[in-house]
Amino acid sequence: MHVKPSEVMDLIGKPIGQSDWVSVEQDRVNLFADVTEDHQFIHVNPEAAKMTPFGGPIAHGFLSLSLLSKFSEKAGLTLEGVVMGVNYGFEKVRFLAPVKVGKKVRGNFMLKDVIEKKPGQFLITYAVSAEIEGEEKPAFIADWLVMQMIG
Repeated sequence: MHVKPSEVMDLIGKPIGQSDWVSVEQDRVNLFADVTEDHQFIHVNPEAAKMTPFGGPIAHGFLSLSLLSKFSEKAGLTLEGVVMGVNYGFEKVRFLAPVKVGKKVRGNFMLKDVIEKKPGQFLITYAVSAEIEGEEKPAFIADWLVMQMIG
């Protein structure tokens, strides 16, 4: 969603987008394990993971969280004239449900706040959740901060 900076405040407190579904397959989980050097068996060993309460392998929580950038392509907002956007951090992150390998997830975004820190620098806070296809609880909820700079 492209928005004029003068109009963004009107969106605070409103849902602004939902991403497409992203499939979480074992190959993606294995690649994430390699990059992060987190090879815990519940992620990378399907046979051993079957013996856990999860009944099979699950994605890393941080893998699910890292999909925010992908989710925001479709579900986030971009201020008109933006030349750069960067992660600024999180106010809150809670992992509520495991993402089982083979499931799909998608992001739901609500605009929580916008602050113009300096002229042309907007700190945007999203309340986001990662919905798991066919599950009641989301994988996570978070308050995600993104800085957009207008040039």
